[in-house]
Amino acid sequence: MKKLLFITFLSISSILMISCKSWPYSMTGGSTGDAKTLQIDFFKNQAPLVEPGLSQLFTIEMLDLFTRQTNLTTVTSNGDLYFSGEITGYRITPMSATADQKAAQNRLTITVNVRFVNKLIEKDDFEKQFSFYSDYGATEQLTGSVLETALDEIIERITQDIFNASVAKW
Repeated sequence: MKKLLFITFLSISSILMISCKSWPYSMTGGSTGDAKTLQIDFFKNQAPLVEPGLSQLFTIEMLDLFTRQTNLTTVTSNGDLYFSGEITGYRITPMSATADQKAAQNRLTITVNVRFVNKLIEKDDFEKQFSFYSDYGATEQLTGSVLETALDEIIERITQDIFNASVAKW
């Protein structure tokens, strides 16, 4: 009896896995539909305060995320899914004060304007701003590993939010 249940369970699981593979969904929840190609243009840094290398880092992380989590082929023009935009904000603000009115913590906030075009499903198109932040101690300089950690955290969150808004539909 146990053997029969095991074989039945294994068969049903196999059928479900095979049938799910043919759907246009990735294991991460992203739906690319009939899209085959992906185009991500370079995101220029047009923020009033410019961090060198941020444009390149952001663009590479966007490409990396989409190639890891979808089966789309990247192209330089005429992609089925097309992303363009610019970095519009790079702001450092004091967040909390100590008893003697000095900043105890600072916040780096990055804002990115994104235009998404789905050439196959036009109703999915959007233009939105995505923003996220990272806090760091006021006694720390926003350079070296502190800057790298902050940028990694912010870019990971923004790119994931863009992925969710465009193909995961969250």
